[in-house]
Amino acid sequence: MASPAPLPPAEAEPGARLVLAEHLLACESAVACARAMVEWLARRSSAAVACLGPGDGGNGSACLASEGLTGSQQAALARAWDAPASPLSSFRTRPGARWLGADALEGVVIPGGFLAVPLGRAGSPAVALLVVGLPGPLVPQDVAWVASCAGPLMARWVAADARAPRRPEPDRLLRRVINAVSDPVLLTDAEGTLLFANGRAEALLVAGPDASPGRARAVEVNQRLFRETLAQGGGTTVHRREVPLVDPLEGMDLLFELVTTPVLAPDGPSVVVSVLRNVTDLGRATQALGESYRRLRATEREARSERHRLDRVLDSVADPIILTDPAGGMVMMNDPAERLFAWPHEEGPSSEATERRVRANAALFASFLANLLGPVNAGVSRWKSQLTLDEPATGAPVPMEAMANKVLGDGGELTGIVTVFHDRTEVLERARLLERVKEVSSELEARVQSATAELAEQNELLRRQAIQLEQASAAKSQFLANMSHEFRTPLNAILGYTNMLLQNVSGEMTPPQRRNLTRIDSNGRHLLEVINEILDITRIEAGRMPLHLTDFGIPELLQEVMAEMDPIIARSKLTVETHLDEGLPGVWSDRQKVKQIVLNLLSNALKFTHEGGVRVAAEYQSATSTVAISVKDTGIGIDVSNQEKIFEDFQQVDSSPTRAYGGTGLGLSICRRLATMLGGRVSLQSAPGQGSTFTLHFPRRARRT
Repeated sequence: MASPAPLPPAEAEPGARLVLAEHLLACESAVACARAMVEWLARRSSAAVACLGPGDGGNGSACLASEGLTGSQQAALARAWDAPASPLSSFRTRPGARWLGADALEGVVIPGGFLAVPLGRAGSPAVALLVVGLPGPLVPQDVAWVASCAGPLMARWVAADARAPRRPEPDRLLRRVINAVSDPVLLTDAEGTLLFANGRAEALLVAGPDASPGRARAVEVNQRLFRETLAQGGGTTVHRREVPLVDPLEGMDLLFELVTTPVLAPDGPSVVVSVLRNVTDLGRATQALGESYRRLRATEREARSERHRLDRVLDSVADPIILTDPAGGMVMMNDPAERLFAWPHEEGPSSEATERRVRANAALFASFLANLLGPVNAGVSRWKSQLTLDEPATGAPVPMEAMANKVLGDGGELTGIVTVFHDRTEVLERARLLERVKEVSSELEARVQSATAELAEQNELLRRQAIQLEQASAAKSQFLANMSHEFRTPLNAILGYTNMLLQNVSGEMTPPQRRNLTRIDSNGRHLLEVINEILDITRIEAGRMPLHLTDFGIPELLQEVMAEMDPIIARSKLTVETHLDEGLPGVWSDRQKVKQIVLNLLSNALKFTHEGGVRVAAEYQSATSTVAISVKDTGIGIDVSNQEKIFEDFQQVDSSPTRAYGGTGLGLSICRRLATMLGGRVSLQSAPGQGSTFTLHFPRRARRT
């Protein structure tokens, strides 16, 4: 009978039960009904599930369907269902489910125990038994519902199967025959799920619950490799492929030839019969033979190319090399030697003059070898001399240094002579140049001595000028300090009287008078600011600017800065905001100098920003233990070429007399010097038209210097 289509994945209630009910009603045999409910329960509970019932031919019970159980476990359950003294046999006449411990049945190892549920019509003996691996006696609702739905159907199909004529199938004999085969034999579905395996195959691809962790891992690797190799086939033809596996017992690498044959099962689905043939030894022998063959071929190629390699090596040497026999006859020479002692054909036809020069070179070489071959020098193994050969093509003399070495055999007999020539033209030229260099060196030495004396005189003059410049700089700084002090005294008096007049101490003033006095007060304060900046610069240069380190908080300091700058902010009509990081710690530094730097940076931002706003932010950088106070504006911006210039004394971007912005150009210079005194720095990020960001970085705890 045809089996229904495979069940879809288990769904949430109540749709999952409805799908199973429809599937059970579509079944046409007890085996199909058992397979449907076993697959459904296995997906719902992720537990081992089996259904026991009458076997084919009426010769005892069998496992109709199972999930998560090995072949030995299925056979043991079927035997226990038939055995009269087994706890399972009582379920044939006893209604209701009962939980049995893991040791209730001999030969069945289901960790945690299992639940046995009889299947059949109410009031009649059970025709089948549902086994579910569970850790306790509690009956899940899904199991109870499946038993109530599938029991009557199983009773009907078991009765129908009993009435239908059965075909004699030698199933047990076939299993014994397959188990007797020395090669692993497997029956799988198209996806590689194992349906049947003989003993050899189970040793490689099946691990029982009591298997060691090492064997379990080896079997898992073998199953994955087998499925991957099986997935490479397809179609309806026989396929042969090699698959590497692992011996689960010894851990050795094995090589098998996998022969797969697709077969259409009687109930419709396609299955695959796989036979594994162990070709490990054959593969190793083939590999060793191939390696020996490759070494033999490599040796042959090396021997064949040895002479060519030697020729190429000799030809690649720039010096002429000649190999002669014990009698002095030339046996081998490289290309440079051939051009001197045997005019090569590829150089073109030789003239009479060329041949004469070649013969002269050969005669000179023979005379040279006679010194080594004569009886006088029989015990000498090396001879060295200088020769002057002729270039065959031009006749130009070529000074050579020749060195001949005897080549002796194993018995000490003379087998040949190797002579190497080295062109001495460059050596002679270098010697000539060396003499010329010595002459020039003597001349240069005299000039250097003269220049050294002159340089010493200039250094002394520069030293005196440096002393004078230092004295002048000190005098300048002292003068500026004194003059700044002298300027401040009358200027403070002028500002004081001006302030008194503006406060109507001497009576009411007319608007023109008040306007003029306001201008006097503004310009006086500007002049006082210039004098203070000059005084600060001179004090810093003179080293008379001390550090007064105290503990203070950044939020309070920024609040004071905003309060002092409030009149200027009000006149600028710009939006000024502050942002402080949470958890900003207190600092140990010179509070007045930090405040002066921030005031100067904020004043510049307000001065060079016409629209938009200014943002003052403070953050603590824990990685470097530093505090960063930044002043960001939306002003005119500064080009990269001028970003270093503005930190110099008395320097501005526009230093012309007609510049649009006033000032002495000392503010940023003072800021950088004060930041250096605090152990920090002032950085700048800006671009024309995109505003500027000045940031003061200084350590949270300053070091007293």
